[in-house]
Amino acid sequence: MLKQKIRKEIKDKLNKQNNLQRLRKSRLIKKRLFSLAEFKRAKSVMFYVATGEEVETRFMMTEARKIGKKIAVPAILRGEKRIIASLVEDFEKELAPGPYGILQPQKKYIREVPHRSIDLVVVPGLAFDRQGRRLGRGGGYYDKFLAGLPSGIPRIGLAFDFQLLTGLPALSHDVSVTKVISA
Repeated sequence: MLKQKIRKEIKDKLNKQNNLQRLRKSRLIKKRLFSLAEFKRAKSVMFYVATGEEVETRFMMTEARKIGKKIAVPAILRGEKRIIASLVEDFEKELAPGPYGILQPQKKYIREVPHRSIDLVVVPGLAFDRQGRRLGRGGGYYDKFLAGLPSGIPRIGLAFDFQLLTGLPALSHDVSVTKVISA
């Protein structure tokens, strides 16, 4: 029940934030992400594709690609209740709305990237806490994906300041992030 209450409160705050604020804060978060040593070292980065109220990632993916990084995004395999990382080469041409209305590679463009070939994962969340615990939307897709990553791969959560809480309830299957960047 507590997780549902937190989800509702954060979703309300996300929906009340205006688009200019969201984009301004997203640019600050991008600057902080790109300055991390883990990001600078990474050759292959998996980003989530932001929905309307989340920290915007599309311009981050474009810029990361320009500086030579390979970009992967999640492809939801709804029947299997899991996501895979898929290499993206042309965002405009390859991405289309998938399950839950989230942009993902169309079937003909899915190019699975093995977990061991990903150097850094940028993780979405409704809320994070200072210990790296993450509260997602409740489907468990990211927890399953993150649990399958080799242990040394950095997992970076992106959040607006109001999404960073002092503590979150966690279950045994919940997977934490390595770091949270907020603005």
